Amino acid sequence: MDLWLTNIVLAGVVSMAFTCFLLPKILLVSFKKRLFDPVDSRKVHQGIVPRLGGIAFMPALFFALLLLLGVDTAFGRSWLWYDIQQNIIKISFGCCALLVLYLMGIIDDMIGVRYKVKFLVQALCGVMLVSAGMEMENLCGLFGIYSMWMPISVMLTVLVVVFIVNAINLIDGIDGLASGLSIVALSYYGFVFIAIGEYAFSLVAFAVVGTLLPFFYYNVFGNVNRGRKIFMGDTGSLTIGFILAFCALDILDVEVSRSMPETFGTSPVVLAFAPLLVPCMDVVRVFLSRIRRGANPFKPDKNHIHHKLLAIGFSPRWSLIIILVLSGVLALSNILLGRMLDINILLCGDILLYVGFVSWLNWKRGRKEKQKRQIRPIAGVDAGQA
Repeated sequence: MDLWLTNIVLAGVVSMAFTCFLLPKILLVSFKKRLFDPVDSRKVHQGIVPRLGGIAFMPALFFALLLLLGVDTAFGRSWLWYDIQQNIIKISFGCCALLVLYLMGIIDDMIGVRYKVKFLVQALCGVMLVSAGMEMENLCGLFGIYSMWMPISVMLTVLVVVFIVNAINLIDGIDGLASGLSIVALSYYGFVFIAIGEYAFSLVAFAVVGTLLPFFYYNVFGNVNRGRKIFMGDTGSLTIGFILAFCALDILDVEVSRSMPETFGTSPVVLAFAPLLVPCMDVVRVFLSRIRRGANPFKPDKNHIHHKLLAIGFSPRWSLIIILVLSGVLALSNILLGRMLDINILLCGDILLYVGFVSWLNWKRGRKEKQKRQIRPIAGVDAGQA
């Protein structure tokens, strides 16, 4: 156990150091080749900002893991290699899918990729996880469903992978939001993997956290005028979204397959998806809102939760803090309440809490706009009298 904890810490430190080395090089190339994120009416940022930060994520992750594997093997410690062998099918298919998404993200950030092609590739990656035996065979009572017919479980697994990947991609709207939510979720997954004895995957989770921390600093605190700010782009959001989907499905698979008491006394479904509630509920709400208005559900707008916080006067920094706190509170409360409440009651409570929070934001926004409309005529009268 002590050796595993040492390896986990080293994985985070090595990936962090590698990312710190790589990000300035990516910034330099981006400015030389003029590869910037376009500024439009939907974007919050001002000025030219490179969007290739996500290119650093997969190389940093692979470097940290392979370096530790080599060092451990050289010193005659085979624990990491043994755990990798035990999960070789999941790791092999997962790495192949991650590489496909990583390459598609680079192409999208460079020249653009149509959303239909993105969905097709994401679905293919979901099929790879199914091929690794990670399909959602049991929903543990969610919606009253337990074991499912295999074709249904396969389609549901592919849908969940596509859904989570796009949820992370779509919520990447203000500095630090996608990376911050991912750091919270991956830290959570890392500790859960330790609790269930999946040490190799815990090492992966914390290695990605180590990769995201330097990016978070550049993204949130980087100075645009000094050329120190960077976005993750689709390369980053797609790869991180897939890693989160992989972690959630692996926890669900392990918890359902083992004949053991539920970890922390809560449902495997709650344990697997609790840290993803905010981005997932937000993307569902936004899609339903677009359909209700007769708009294209895949066309970007300014209706996400961070846009609503900005609209009522919160700064991007405070909007980030509020959403991260909301995500953390929801995850922890679901783990605690999941020991006492039925999973369906818990889900209804999550939805009501989220809808109530968004409704409050809408009310505050409407009130603010009403005050602006009342002030304008008065200002016009004063100007005319003057």
